[in-house]
Amino acid sequence: MLAVLLVICSLPGDEGGDAKRPARPRAAGPAVGWGFTHTQYSADDGTDAATARAARLLAAHPMPQNQHLMGWGADNPEPRPGQYDFADLDRRLALIRRTGGTPVLTLCCAPDWMKGGTAGHTDWSTLEKAPTPAHYADFAALAGKVAQRYPDVRHFVVWNEFKGFFDDAKGRWNYEGYTRLYNLVHRAVKKVNSANQVGGPYLVMDSYVPGDDTYASALKGPWGSVDRRTLDAFAYWNRHKDGADFLVVDGSSYSKDDRYAPDAFAATRKFADVGRWLRKESGLPLWWAEWYVEVPDGSDDRAGWSERRRTATQATALIEMASGGAGSGFYWNPETQGAHCPGCLWTSTARDDGGAALPMMDLLSRFSRAFPPGEKPQDLDTGGTTVRGLVDARTALLVNTADRRAVATVDGKRVTLDGYQVRWIDRS
Repeated sequence: MLAVLLVICSLPGDEGGDAKRPARPRAAGPAVGWGFTHTQYSADDGTDAATARAARLLAAHPMPQNQHLMGWGADNPEPRPGQYDFADLDRRLALIRRTGGTPVLTLCCAPDWMKGGTAGHTDWSTLEKAPTPAHYADFAALAGKVAQRYPDVRHFVVWNEFKGFFDDAKGRWNYEGYTRLYNLVHRAVKKVNSANQVGGPYLVMDSYVPGDDTYASALKGPWGSVDRRTLDAFAYWNRHKDGADFLVVDGSSYSKDDRYAPDAFAATRKFADVGRWLRKESGLPLWWAEWYVEVPDGSDDRAGWSERRRTATQATALIEMASGGAGSGFYWNPETQGAHCPGCLWTSTARDDGGAALPMMDLLSRFSRAFPPGEKPQDLDTGGTTVRGLVDARTALLVNTADRRAVATVDGKRVTLDGYQVRWIDRS
């Protein structure tokens, strides 16, 4: 822990950090670093001027980019058995390649005929249904076909959030079924190329606030307690998987009933506590496939957040994930067709003036460059003040979690942070 001295005061702000410093090369292996997931409306969808602008933005800040097999911008890849349609995946992978991103494929979801639907028809309302057990092998064969088609893709995530795998009769996750599917997919993707990296189980680390003993578990903190049914599913997969190159989960800092404990900033400690526990239990490199610090749309609390507060909370979450041992994470890029998009990486490409960087793009791209795979940044010990920090040999990241100014001393230099300010300090 590197100690820094902080004093709350009213000194004027100053600028720090070097956004234009060359990025360090990304390490090969199970960690890919910090990036984002494409959703339905992304940098390849919209007006010519806006999509070109968004592509230039991504090329200027190369990051890992994740795309799903079906849904979230990709059509049904196998509408009939043995009949393939990879046009949308081809387009998204082409975007990732030409913008210098590290490609990641999430192997979800399944064509209709694999889950009780009609061959040749796609019912998008059933997107989140899992394949039936009789078609697990068919889905694995599709995964192998995809791995063969995109030999430059080296990282594959198996399924998404256990979608379709909840057993209502038993009141728990069907972890036996998921693990069987995972193992078949793992073998199929590894058969194409043993160097391919495969991970799961992409569980949602749902939690309840302190005092709510619903499905309470031993994995707890001031933010609450993780749902024990989730931990049961993780334990089964961890014991019975054929192999894994990395561990994938997702989660939010708020509880299942959309509450923060004790507040929105402090609640992000959940990412660190859960991450440390998962790393200890699995011994695997840790990815956060999705992570959220705002409750869903429509919440009165979310409606009151400024973009400055939002970005500061996102930065604090990134610090906590890294502090908990994660080496990779993917921001679920919100989508909109309108002029306003809270938390988006760029403005809507449906508009001629779209494709311009938003504050979250600056935060995520800087974090990706500052702390690439292989780096092990350390917490900054701020002595219990409102400032949260992360540091390595070259960079310090500071976040003021309060709406009043604070001063920190880093490497003997005083640094002023305005309320909710995110500051980058060059230590090289």
